[in-house]
Amino acid sequence: MFKLFGGKKESPASQDPAHAADVSGAEIDAPKAGLFSRMKQAVTRTRETLSAKIDDLVALTRVVDEKTLEDLESVLLTSDLGVQTTTTILDAIRDRARHQAIEGGEELKEVLKAELRAILEAPPRVAAPATSPTVTFLVGVNGTGKTTTSGKLAAWFRERDRSVLLCAADTFRAAAIEQLEVWASRSGVQMIKTRQGGDPAAVLYDAASAAKARGIDELIVDTAGRLHTKSGLMDELEKMRRTAAKLIPGAPHEVLLVMDATTGQNGLNQARQFAQSAGVTGIVLTKLDGTAKGGIAVAIARELNLPVLYVGVGEQMGDLLEFSAKDFVDSMLG
Repeated sequence: MFKLFGGKKESPASQDPAHAADVSGAEIDAPKAGLFSRMKQAVTRTRETLSAKIDDLVALTRVVDEKTLEDLESVLLTSDLGVQTTTTILDAIRDRARHQAIEGGEELKEVLKAELRAILEAPPRVAAPATSPTVTFLVGVNGTGKTTTSGKLAAWFRERDRSVLLCAADTFRAAAIEQLEVWASRSGVQMIKTRQGGDPAAVLYDAASAAKARGIDELIVDTAGRLHTKSGLMDELEKMRRTAAKLIPGAPHEVLLVMDATTGQNGLNQARQFAQSAGVTGIVLTKLDGTAKGGIAVAIARELNLPVLYVGVGEQMGDLLEFSAKDFVDSMLG
């Protein structure tokens, strides 16, 4: 074993989709606790797995050496950061140690938190368009919570005094249109729909035209679940992109991939291929409250170079949080 040391010491660097029956009788939530406390509650299972092991490691560490970093590697892998992301973090810590000493476990923990935040904050974000409406597509595979997230996102914008129009472009899944209608009613927003089995591009055309005519701020489009390997559905998504762009310059401005956090690395592999073919600009990570694999958020940012923009932490109207790298890391590691 060897001590890692360097030059002058400095301070360390800085969900299952709800069925219509599940939501129709529920009331809009009472005011929630602060965002940090809600994030901390959401990552409870991850924190129980990760933070306890980190704290044990910190308590036993007086000298940060290679054995310490090997133990840290094992801990990070259990939280589903993945091999590539874990290796990147450890390489950064080693590089830091060559230039300035890491004195003990507590400082190692602070360095780790800084590295995690840096990874989460690195992916570029899309700038808001100069004029309204902003068009957001929600895409992904079935079962990740796209329709539920569409409704929650509408409520999130409404709370910020943004006018919202929902577009029910998932015309294939049974009850998807009805489910989105329930969410639209609960969040007090308008919705454009067609019959089940109708042309998604046609209903999007109607929705985009209505959004322009009504002076809507946010047009949220719930698309059908699809796999990147389904060429017909991917062609349909491209047709929808062209339709939106004809009516609204630059549309779609955001393409959010809805991912199920409980799938961990398996979901990441699918998302990697999906992101390449669908023009994804950001991630909504659902069911974060139901998994001990919260570290997947870090792997997404590092391996897909996509920002996590929102996280789902429950099935109620207000259970969509804007993602904060600092709150997330502090909640996981204390």
